[in-house]
Amino acid sequence: MRYFKSRLEAGSLLAEQIVPKYNHKTCAVVALSDGSVMVGAQIALGLKCVLTMLLTESIVLPRENEAAAVVGQDGQMVYNALYSTGEIEELQGEFRNYIEGQRIEKIHQMNTLLKSGNLIRRDLLTGHNVILVSDGLNDGSTLDAAADFMKSVPMTRLIVATPLASVSAVDRMHVLADEIFCIDVVTDYISTSHYYETQDVPDHDAVVRTIQSVVRNWRQPPIANNTNQSTSSK
Repeated sequence: MRYFKSRLEAGSLLAEQIVPKYNHKTCAVVALSDGSVMVGAQIALGLKCVLTMLLTESIVLPRENEAAAVVGQDGQMVYNALYSTGEIEELQGEFRNYIEGQRIEKIHQMNTLLKSGNLIRRDLLTGHNVILVSDGLNDGSTLDAAADFMKSVPMTRLIVATPLASVSAVDRMHVLADEIFCIDVVTDYISTSHYYETQDVPDHDAVVRTIQSVVRNWRQPPIANNTNQSTSSK
């Protein structure tokens, strides 16, 4: 199992794989969390392309570890693809009120984060090679939510890039993406932060300022690192 010094290092390693292949092509990087912005920024810098972020929130049922569903910033909810249709129907029957309450709460949380402005625009992705970037994928539910958001975007290719992912997440990547870049596959995934020596995630406001600056100027300024210190192709 590989450990990374920081998300910046992990992003640089991914950029070394992606940039030679997609340099001079029309690309857009979509980060899937604040920490993912740190990874995606290195790729966007190398490709000299726009960097945006898609907010998602997981719904985890009581006494469970994996997300049962993920809510996107547009309010759409996608159930974990690991569940069968029958299992989803059982969840909806047993946890209907809990799931709906969590969905409303997660949407409120994302709207609060988005109060300073939208971080992603579909028009900036149209006709591009869209690179979905995560700092680590425990399962494929976040990817499912992102793919659902991208349904209405006419893109050239959908690419997924992440330093590390669980086996189930890799399986989902192969289903959803035209190409994947994954440095390490983790058989017993603990938590994303566990695999980074430095917790170099800026506060959300710093991330928002960076992304909005990139969108306005179509360039990649350095990310303010206000940290609390707290491989394959398809």
